[in-house]
Amino acid sequence: MTATDSPDTTPEHAPDPATPRALSFDRAAAQYAEARPGYPSALFDAVEELAGRPLRGARTLDVGAGTGISTRRLHDRGAHVVAVEPGPGMAAELRRSLPRVPLVRGDGNSLPFATASADLITYAQSWHWTDRARSTPEALRVLRPGGALALWWNVSDHTVPWVADQDARLRRFFRDEAGAEDESAHGSPARTRGLLPELAFVHRRIPWTRRIPLTAHLANLGSHSAFLVLGAEPTRRFLAEEREYLASLFPDGTVEEAYIVDLNVAAR
Repeated sequence: MTATDSPDTTPEHAPDPATPRALSFDRAAAQYAEARPGYPSALFDAVEELAGRPLRGARTLDVGAGTGISTRRLHDRGAHVVAVEPGPGMAAELRRSLPRVPLVRGDGNSLPFATASADLITYAQSWHWTDRARSTPEALRVLRPGGALALWWNVSDHTVPWVADQDARLRRFFRDEAGAEDESAHGSPARTRGLLPELAFVHRRIPWTRRIPLTAHLANLGSHSAFLVLGAEPTRRFLAEEREYLASLFPDGTVEEAYIVDLNVAAR
């Protein structure tokens, strides 16, 4: 499961041209690594259950690995994981934090790996950046028979009142600033719809929470592509107003973020 003859190399392949928004994270890679949420252990338990095999020893590609948030968890669970990331800034942050994990510069539209070479291909927060008409057959090509494709997103839990209120403020803000609603700062399970029928996906929703300082919550919001492509001044203005609003809601300075991981797994 390599782009070359050796599993210990970390070659760089030219990824397909990406939209500016897809690569906008490069300018905030350190902020992304520091502020973005991780994933609960229950997610990886569910991946093992639905894939029908343990992560330990699984030849795994983590595509769109970013700064390595999911890569680290897969590695810690014993997967033989290779990170695949198109963005130079995100890849540099991943190399810094996970120097012993193999890294290939590439993307899901043209996976630089041999046919039938992977037990598991994962996309954490990244499948929606691919051309699914290309990335789906690529996953089918690289997965071995009996292998599995796992896609997941952290989606803010809109059943929590303060989260729903913040979502409404975000929608108003982007409608006013950009002339269109944008839900990317909170995520939406709608992103996982329209999966091509070559694979029969099984879906699982996994709720979880994390408690973080208000400053970290605001940094998390600001690391989303909707803000990164908008510009510094409107982003600064929104986050300043949001800080003031949330400070009254969380007077101890600690925010409990609530998420639902939207997991989709299909066997080859």
